[in-house]
Amino acid sequence: MGIKTKIALGTVVGVVVIGGLASLGDEQAADTAKGGDTSSSAPASGGDKAEAEPAQEKPKASQAEQFKAFVEENGTRQEKEAASHVTKVQGAEKQNNVLDTADIHTDYTGGVMGEGLGPAKLLTSAFADWKQSKNGLVTVYDADGELLGNGEF
Repeated sequence: MGIKTKIALGTVVGVVVIGGLASLGDEQAADTAKGGDTSSSAPASGGDKAEAEPAQEKPKASQAEQFKAFVEENGTRQEKEAASHVTKVQGAEKQNNVLDTADIHTDYTGGVMGEGLGPAKLLTSAFADWKQSKNGLVTVYDADGELLGNGEF
């Protein structure tokens, strides 16, 4: 199978996956609108300290920071170098093992013909070590949003 065929297949899979995620996002927004998520509400007046403490918890690290920390601790030298170019990770938090997708955005340039094709393979491999799914697909993009590569996790 040629590289162009692989890219075309990856793009088709990516479009299907994005469509599935878009429909899941609508359900999540509806749940939030119904009052399913109350994390942003604060007590109206004089709540005791036990209720106020969870709001003061340390902010959770972004998915990109979590991924970089994992690679820094467990990755090879080449994976660590590739992870230093990661700017954003999406879709790594919630998984259902049915159709899990994640995106890794980097600061590489030039698309598939640029400098990021090799590092994209390293990033997908490191992501598969970080997150596991029965049916997961991780896609790596360059700084302009062009596809660099994808892999299963």
